Amino acid sequence: MSTQPSTEQGKARSGNQTLEERSLQILYEVVSSINTSHGLDDLLTRFMYTFKRVTQSRAAAIWVTQHSGKMELSASSGIDESLILQDRPDVRRCLYERAATEGKIWVETDLHKCEKIAGRPFFDDRHTGMVSVPMRYRGKVTGVITLFMDSALIEEINSTKPLLTSIAHHLSVAIERYHNDEIYRQHLIKDERTRIAHELHDSLAQTLASLRFQVRVLDETLHQGDESTTWQQLERIENSLDEANTELRGLIANFRAPAYDQNLLGSIEKIVSQFRNETHIKTYLQKEWSNTSLSRESETQILRIIQEALWNIRKHSEAKTVRIMLKDRNDGNYHILIEDDGIGINTKIYGSPGEHIGLTIMQERASNLGGTLRVESEPGEGTRIVLKFKKPELQSTPS
Repeated sequence: MSTQPSTEQGKARSGNQTLEERSLQILYEVVSSINTSHGLDDLLTRFMYTFKRVTQSRAAAIWVTQHSGKMELSASSGIDESLILQDRPDVRRCLYERAATEGKIWVETDLHKCEKIAGRPFFDDRHTGMVSVPMRYRGKVTGVITLFMDSALIEEINSTKPLLTSIAHHLSVAIERYHNDEIYRQHLIKDERTRIAHELHDSLAQTLASLRFQVRVLDETLHQGDESTTWQQLERIENSLDEANTELRGLIANFRAPAYDQNLLGSIEKIVSQFRNETHIKTYLQKEWSNTSLSRESETQILRIIQEALWNIRKHSEAKTVRIMLKDRNDGNYHILIEDDGIGINTKIYGSPGEHIGLTIMQERASNLGGTLRVESEPGEGTRIVLKFKKPELQSTPS
């Protein structure tokens, strides 16, 4: 008896293998489009063209649930958008409503129903159907992918439903990540505003309070007619105004977003060079750092920590020498050291390191990086700041 498989069996196995290979190709291309995108709009655009091509669809549209709860068109390709504009809610609902409300893939072998509502055909021929795939995140429908496919392909759609469901899940997770990133960016903006308010109070409050007191003294002196004392008081006020102006200009420079054209190391070099030129403090920068790419948010946190440390040195330390060391260890850990030979942190004036506003903000930034920041200081012995954090890909991900 022959052990060779029959022709039908061979065709079935060949067909199954082809389907598996095609499924892996689609998942690979979809995940690649997610990982290489720059923002949500770019993600959806890349996804549209990738998905339409690998599923051999004539057209596609993605509907995403907004914060208001309404489903809105977020991307489309290959379809006349005049059919699905906001002023045609009946047509739009026809394309996604069943999948959205039932939470499962909805298949229409033709478009007669939706075309009747629209009042005209969607495509030139009559051999196009529709597959609506819900995107689910944590049990909730967050959007729908609508594919317009040839009727012949739709007849075989049952075999690809698990793949379509998997792809929709990948996209829903990516969309949710971008939404979370947007919320995080808004928190960053809020934190920056809080920091500006704190730093303005910390830096200018004493100077402005002193000016207010001096103006009162000047008013009393003018009433007494003491011309010599009046001129002395005016000179003190002028000096205080110069000091306040210098502090304000420094704060403006410090708050300016570090949106340099250079990479992270180039931006740090520019910050250090500016500090060296303005303060005339001997400043040494030691770099043992690879060109590993970090996220924009991580680079911003690092630059702000260095800026804050140098600002504190400029304002409080009376240092003659500053050393900054950047070290990228082989075990995936980053170390940043900033130390000076100044007078140290005077706890009687500025509070303990945990209480000082600027240092507290630096601690929060380190935490946002997933790392730690340690401050070592003794009166007369200078200050040493050590920032440690891991490369993003090595940081543990919460389950």
